[in-house]
Amino acid sequence: MFSWLSAFDIAWMAWTLPVAIFFGSIAVALLILTYLAVRYPETPRRGILRISTTRGDRFFITLLGSAFINLFWIAFSVALGFTEIGLWGALGLSAVYGIAVFRYV
Repeated sequence: MFSWLSAFDIAWMAWTLPVAIFFGSIAVALLILTYLAVRYPETPRRGILRISTTRGDRFFITLLGSAFINLFWIAFSVALGFTEIGLWGALGLSAVYGIAVFRYV
């Protein structure tokens, strides 16, 4: 028998401290972007991609690109046999990528 309470059971997820920090930081970033959108409205701008983007669009592009950077970092480190390498390099590349997206896109 199906219970509605079982639909909200999230015990299957690996809720560790890094996962909580990750989702918490995205939530805080969305709150900051919401505040900025209300306090300082902006008109879309055109960057090097030649599409009109807002802060939210650039944030989404940054999150998407950072996910791919991390996936490629993991894939190449495993393919090259560096299984003990951390994700600090990917974090640094993602930060540089994010700054570039918000500056030029």
